[in-house]
Amino acid sequence: MPAIYLDHAATTPLLPAAREAMMEGFALWANPSSPHKAGRAARAALEDARARVKAALNWPGEVVFTSGASEALAIGLGRAQVDLRIVSAVEHDAVFRAAPDAQVLPICEGEPDADALAAMLAAPGRAVVAVQSINSETGTVLMPLLRNTLAEQVRAAGGLLLADCSQSAGKAALPDADMIVVSAHKLGGPIGVGALLVRDWAMLQPSGGQERGYRQGTENLPGALGLAAALEAGGHESWQTTAEQRFDFKNALFRHGEVLTPGGQCSHIFAVAAPRMAATAMLIRMDSLGFAISAGSACSSGTLKPSRVLQGFGIDPDVARRTIRVSLGWNTTPAELDAFAQAWAEVNA
Repeated sequence: MPAIYLDHAATTPLLPAAREAMMEGFALWANPSSPHKAGRAARAALEDARARVKAALNWPGEVVFTSGASEALAIGLGRAQVDLRIVSAVEHDAVFRAAPDAQVLPICEGEPDADALAAMLAAPGRAVVAVQSINSETGTVLMPLLRNTLAEQVRAAGGLLLADCSQSAGKAALPDADMIVVSAHKLGGPIGVGALLVRDWAMLQPSGGQERGYRQGTENLPGALGLAAALEAGGHESWQTTAEQRFDFKNALFRHGEVLTPGGQCSHIFAVAAPRMAATAMLIRMDSLGFAISAGSACSSGTLKPSRVLQGFGIDPDVARRTIRVSLGWNTTPAELDAFAQAWAEVNA
């Protein structure tokens, strides 16, 4: 493991509370759908985890436990009771896999283009619109909490709004949306579990099986307990850095590069372009110095293709070629930020 890990948007370490909760779940090894005493005990623990997730996220609707954000997106977009699907141009690749025939909503000055969306919503039929709350490559806040006119626009047209909150759930309040996607391993929970939050079951077409008939497969009880515990123990207020320290870090990087801010900015994900060095070379150089960073999302950073997300934000191709991502987590320390800022300055001097 590198000495300093700054790739938390890809995955973040397991919180101690989540690890402890998972160990309790492993002791309840029976199938939650079994009718015997052991199965009923497992079911009770699963439903308790569901209630705790709802309480931690202040969610008034329903919760479907999934294997992660990708499955939650597949259920939300694939089985929504709608006629057409619209996704923003800067969504995660999992969104485009879940809705391959969706119309692509362009981004204008860091926000979904309202005029383009109006034209798309004017088409016959009901639509589901998928927009991230926070972009995983740039940290851009696409769905602000205080001025979410997107929700008003979609609902006025009779549509549904799906918010991929993989990078914000457990760190900030949920945006106003009809469906919410949560990923446990982005917030200090275990890999292999997530959730789809739904305001009303009538929004989805059931498929039979577990989770009230909206998901196939045996429920991951240890994972569900780990997710609930992580949500209860996490949040920016429990991090080892303050928002002020994180934004000071961003400003330090700006002195020896260009921090990309195509819109409102969160405080834990930063995309920064080096003055000269290509992103791939920068990753190798920083890795050799003991820093783990990435170039875009973990699902696409190993390719040589230009970032579709940066293209969607209108970033100049040459700048995009030199852009890396630095993302912070619950156990990131101020000393680690200072160390990376100093190494960044020396490499780019």
